[in-house]
Amino acid sequence: MLPLGDDNTDRKTTPIMTFALSMVNFLVFFLEIIGGDAFIQKWAFVPARFFANPLPNIMTIFTSMFMHAGWFHLISNMIYLWIFGDNVEDRFGHKKFLIFYLLAGVGASLTEGFFSQNSNIPMVGASGAIAGVLGAYLLLYPTNRVRVLLFLRVAYLPALFVIGSWFVLQLFSGIGSMAIVADTGGVAYLAHVGGFISGFVMTLFFR
Repeated sequence: MLPLGDDNTDRKTTPIMTFALSMVNFLVFFLEIIGGDAFIQKWAFVPARFFANPLPNIMTIFTSMFMHAGWFHLISNMIYLWIFGDNVEDRFGHKKFLIFYLLAGVGASLTEGFFSQNSNIPMVGASGAIAGVLGAYLLLYPTNRVRVLLFLRVAYLPALFVIGSWFVLQLFSGIGSMAIVADTGGVAYLAHVGGFISGFVMTLFFR
């Protein structure tokens, strides 16, 4: 299922922080292209490096969530952020949404890192933080209709089903790929799980 849009009729504010986060993600990706491997090695989150010496590497938890592995990785993440982030921002307010987003990204990185503490594979991507946004959206707007592309047809499904099925897929994929991702890289499913749970729990306080 590829989300195409959702119901924004109840939104009262302009999602300036969602837009700003999207722009920062694109800007950092361009810097990443220019900087190449040296930029990635310096600013990506590397579990083995972080857990061996956390303090000097703490900034990589934040910088890595604005980096991406390619255009598809970046654009797909920004689609999810734009569709679901504006509603959550509307409910939390701009400043609280930014804090929420960053904390969800921290939860995502630390979850993946905890299960891959010996991995030297650089972790990049906004998907952990965005997973936190999905967790918040599921709790705040479970009955909102989400427009999705499903088997080459456009369908309208409740957020509870769209996001719930996405989370179940991440959970089982994460369990199945623990050792593989740590050794060879790939999709950091456990970062998605950690970000989602972090976002879901934080919503109980942020809302």
